[in-house]
Amino acid sequence: MPARLIITTDWERLDEGAPEERAGFGAIGVTWGDRWLTEGYDGFVNVLRKAPSLSGYHLAEWLAWNWWRQRWEPRSTRPDWAFAHRMSTIGHGYVWPDLTIFSDGERTALIARPTGGRPGTSYRYINDVAAMLPSADFEVAVDAFIETIRGKLRADGIATTNLDTLWDDVVAERRDPLLARRRRLEALLGAEPDDAGDGVLIGLIEEARGLGEAAVNELAAAHDDTGAILTIRELGEMAHANGYEASPRDGFYLRPGTGLPRAGDVAAWRRGAEAAQAVRQQAGLGLDPLSDERLSELAAIDRAVLDDRGVGSCMAYALDESAGSGRVVFRSKWKTGRRFELARLLGDRVVGGHDDRLFPATRSSTYRQKMQRSFSAELLSPFQAVDSLLNGDYSEEAQQELAERFDVSPKTIWTLLVNHGRIDRMEEGREEGAGDFDAGLAA
Repeated sequence: MPARLIITTDWERLDEGAPEERAGFGAIGVTWGDRWLTEGYDGFVNVLRKAPSLSGYHLAEWLAWNWWRQRWEPRSTRPDWAFAHRMSTIGHGYVWPDLTIFSDGERTALIARPTGGRPGTSYRYINDVAAMLPSADFEVAVDAFIETIRGKLRADGIATTNLDTLWDDVVAERRDPLLARRRRLEALLGAEPDDAGDGVLIGLIEEARGLGEAAVNELAAAHDDTGAILTIRELGEMAHANGYEASPRDGFYLRPGTGLPRAGDVAAWRRGAEAAQAVRQQAGLGLDPLSDERLSELAAIDRAVLDDRGVGSCMAYALDESAGSGRVVFRSKWKTGRRFELARLLGDRVVGGHDDRLFPATRSSTYRQKMQRSFSAELLSPFQAVDSLLNGDYSEEAQQELAERFDVSPKTIWTLLVNHGRIDRMEEGREEGAGDFDAGLAA
């Protein structure tokens, strides 16, 4: 049975503060299965505690205010990102855990890190836990916790609070398809509700009519990397100026009935890897290195484009003009990078089931992009062959030699080994690593 996420409450007495803070005060814990993300050492009484004394009201208020961003926004390096995703930023005088919450659209991560001694505090969090769960399960846990806090407020005779206003708005937005679409786009852009600007959002919604809603969501999530949100006109101009002809209907597709795990049921890297294994099996590729000729044939594009050192774009993508005609644009100027990008675009078609005209391969950490990277790595360098050839030698030199054999980057081999548990993601200082969420495969 999958591990459940639960935010627990055990009410305690607080003699000062606002009425809602006193009502929601208690031992507030976060559990995932049998793991406590809030366990720590209480130096004041010299004991280990599963749940510290915190303001349940302020936690609920923070979760409600940031619900859309925590539900849809992937990891980002923007300076303000932490305030919507890191619990330690809540403040109000409490010792909050170093617990970060973010999503790839299908699955949600709760990453708890130990904390060192903090001046003026007696509680030190001790657990190092990475909880990964379907985003729908995260919704259930947050909904239940917020309603628990609201129930306690009513039981204590406290009338409508800011939390009630925030949460009523979120619930109404989730029930309205058009408003939910707007809020999701805002979250993917890293914006608070109503802060993205009507012009930007209207433009994105208009673009979705020509490119497809799923594709536009990917463009929004990738805006940090591209520097701007590209329009259908700009994408078309770049495709004809710097892209290469392709024939979408002549590319490789999996046979109907090929069983792949549903998006969100498993980690993105696993879904991508299983799809690539199915392609290799159905295309009769075995475990041998994939030649440029065969890769180009699968993607229905001229093999010469892999050697061309033409101008690169801000992102790789395929843009269909009709069933039999399209353009492929590369970001990389180098053959290894182009092979990886072309395999990503092939995987997007094979796995995605999208009816869109645009198939973007971006640097963002959405489920779709991580699936692409994993598909590409497995297609170009199947793990079964990689593991057998390395035979337990995971040194940098051995990885480099294998990368050359399969014509991929060393980072691709490294990430395959991380995803399959052969090496630790913290090796060589690559802190985010691969694993379930931040597949480090190079684009």
